[in-house]
Amino acid sequence: MSHRCWHGGARNKKPIGIHWLQVGPAAAAQALGIATGNPVWPYRTPSLLGALLAVLATHAIGRHILSDKAGLIAGLILGGSVILTIEAHIAKTDAALLGATTLVMALFARAWSAPQSMTSRHAALFWIALGAGILIKGPITPMVVGLTALSLALWERRARWMLALRPAWGIPLMLLIVLPWFIAILLETHGAFFREAVGNDLAGKMAGGAEGHWGPPGTHAVLLAMLAFPFTIPVLRALPAVWIARREDWARLLICWTVPAWIVFEATPTKLPHYTLPLYPALALAAAALLTRGLHVPLWSQRLSVAAFALCAAALAGASLALPIVTGESILLGLPALLCVAALAFLLLRAAPGLPRLAAALLAPLLYWAVFGLELPNLAGLFMSPPIAEARARAGLPLFAATGYHEPSMVFLAGTDTKLLLGGDEAARFLAANHGRALVAIGNRDQADFEQEAQRLALAPQAVGTVSGYNYSRGRRETVRLFTAN
Repeated sequence: MSHRCWHGGARNKKPIGIHWLQVGPAAAAQALGIATGNPVWPYRTPSLLGALLAVLATHAIGRHILSDKAGLIAGLILGGSVILTIEAHIAKTDAALLGATTLVMALFARAWSAPQSMTSRHAALFWIALGAGILIKGPITPMVVGLTALSLALWERRARWMLALRPAWGIPLMLLIVLPWFIAILLETHGAFFREAVGNDLAGKMAGGAEGHWGPPGTHAVLLAMLAFPFTIPVLRALPAVWIARREDWARLLICWTVPAWIVFEATPTKLPHYTLPLYPALALAAAALLTRGLHVPLWSQRLSVAAFALCAAALAGASLALPIVTGESILLGLPALLCVAALAFLLLRAAPGLPRLAAALLAPLLYWAVFGLELPNLAGLFMSPPIAEARARAGLPLFAATGYHEPSMVFLAGTDTKLLLGGDEAARFLAANHGRALVAIGNRDQADFEQEAQRLALAPQAVGTVSGYNYSRGRRETVRLFTAN
């Protein structure tokens, strides 16, 4: 069997937008000399900028529909939440999508609440941001804003405010942004992109748990407490409080923004924690309204929110201690995060209700520093790809292949000419066919097949290195051995 290079084929799942956003920072970092080789951090820049844009847009919505203080609080809650903090550190689509979607919703809120203040410039920005959202992740942004508009129109029995968005020329403007690439990819792939992205990827997620990410209805609701941490208490209390206040205009907007799309995400069998991220600005605004307007909170919600917060704090503290143990590092690396979680939980549970409790939650940056700045970077066992890439560089051989360990980070760091093989026997044949020119990385599960095939071929592989660690994407410990053949 000849080797097959999985990453060499087309990955027809997402539109082009995130790649366009990432190529600029990566090229700039190279040109300015602040990045050597091809490090991953420049590719995370769009995620950071998208998160910042979402925070600023949430602040603007809060100022417009609630108050200046509420806008500030909503921005702080969104920016300090676990879910956005994680997404801002990852080089993928979701934080950038959140930035585009929240900007769309900020302009939408202006058109709905004060159509007379909606200028042509505002309307143009709305359709441009909508087009950007489509190019980043397809239907998510139009789904969120479309369900919000439809729900508001049905609830209020009025829709003339939509004319403030200038759809007569706004829709053509949006199509002018998105259609060139969609037409180009249609012609280039002869329709394969749409067959795979819509017919396989999207349809697969709607029909069942694609890629093993199935979850029952209610999964996102259960995850909310953890993903909104450390603002779990005001966010959970705001849910019934906003519904009680639904006669208020701002409450109707937040309900229509959140509930219909949330139902869609819960009804979709495939579930990942970040799917509901475009709805978190509305949750942050609801929490800000609770803290600034003294909304009524039922007793059951008060008790549930405290219990959920305590449970989440315990889970985070336990995870911070368990992670170094799982990866084979010193347990001391988890102690700063554990202490930060404990201090944060103590202050929040002891703080008076309302804004003092929010002030205590602003200590969350200490927790994120302990996790992202101290613990994770020093857990060498979590990062197996860098030493594998370093081994390839030391070997100085033109060909490199791997089996049993196919993480994208390895391909990114070791080089896009890395060949991903299907089994140890195939790795042995690859090594035999490229005597003195190849290095192969063999995962522990393929080791026996590799040795058996090498013996059959009268091949004498030479071990040049071993990398052990915890493959967090697979949830198991792994050992990768590297071989050459002279």
